[in-house]
Amino acid sequence: MGEILTKSDVEKIKEEIEYRKLVVRKKELEAVKEARAQGDLSENFEYKAAKQDKNRNESRIRYLEKMLKHAKIVSDDSKEDEVGINNTVDVYFEEDDEIETYRLVTSVRGNSLRGLISIESPLGKAIKGKKVNDRVLVKTSGDDGYYVVIKKIENTTDDSSDTLRKY
Repeated sequence: MGEILTKSDVEKIKEEIEYRKLVVRKKELEAVKEARAQGDLSENFEYKAAKQDKNRNESRIRYLEKMLKHAKIVSDDSKEDEVGINNTVDVYFEEDDEIETYRLVTSVRGNSLRGLISIESPLGKAIKGKKVNDRVLVKTSGDDGYYVVIKKIENTTDDSSDTLRKY
C-alpha cells in the first residue's frame, strides 16, 4: 500500500513534478553542458556537481510519480466535533501538565517541529476520530504509552503554507 494522500497533497505533488520537469530540469541540463564545456571531465568538480544535481532532480521526479501511482486518496473532511485531517487540535498532556497545539496532516506533510503531526504517528493515530474532552492513550511501544485529553478542535482550511517532506 502506498502513501495516504488528500486531494490537496496530490495537487501539490503534481505542481512540484511539473516545476521540476519544466524549470529545474532545464536549469540542471544547462549547468551540465556549461561544466562539460570547461574541458577535462576527470578533474572537473563543477561537472560532477552538476551531474549530481541533475540526477537528484530526476530521482525526486521518479519518487513523486511513484508516490502518486501507488497512493491511497482520502478525504480531509471530518465531522465538526471530531479530530480529522487538517484539524488544529489543543492536546493536554497529563504527565507534563501542558497543552500543545497540533494540526493533523498526512505523512507527506508531517513536520513535528512546525506542529504538523502525521495521521500515521502514534499521537495522530490515537487522537484521529476523537472528540473534545476525550481522554486517549497514546501507545508508544508495546504496553507503554501516555494519556492526553482533547481540549479543542478547530477546522483548518488553509494548507497552502505546508510543504512536502523531501524523502
